[in-house]
Amino acid sequence: MLVPKLRVARPTNDLPALLRFYRDGLGLSVLYAFENHDGFDGVMLGHAQAPYHLEFTAQAGHTVELRPNPEQLLVFYIPERAEWQLAVARMQQHGFAPVAAYNPYWDQLGHTFADPDGYHIVLQNADWQF
Repeated sequence: MLVPKLRVARPTNDLPALLRFYRDGLGLSVLYAFENHDGFDGVMLGHAQAPYHLEFTAQAGHTVELRPNPEQLLVFYIPERAEWQLAVARMQQHGFAPVAAYNPYWDQLGHTFADPDGYHIVLQNADWQF
């Protein structure tokens, strides 16, 4: 059986800032990028063999109304402590400081970071049990 792939797509007003956060800070790879496709620029980020990727798009001449909510999270489970510590350190080396999680559960085993649009990601030092 083929496993479906998940794409999480979101518009932004600042594609270069999101690239710096997700590519440089979080360590995702650029899987595909496009310019002026029917007026949109975009980038897809992830890991080549992962069953998910993130897509960010920007439309020339259009401002997106961003509506981040502190409970709207992307959670990355990193079970190996050394790998998790490296991921947190990479975020901090690129100038992204952890923020307090709205739900204190995420502060027990993880660190939350706000991307340039105000949306939160969590680097969770745990194995996903589901």
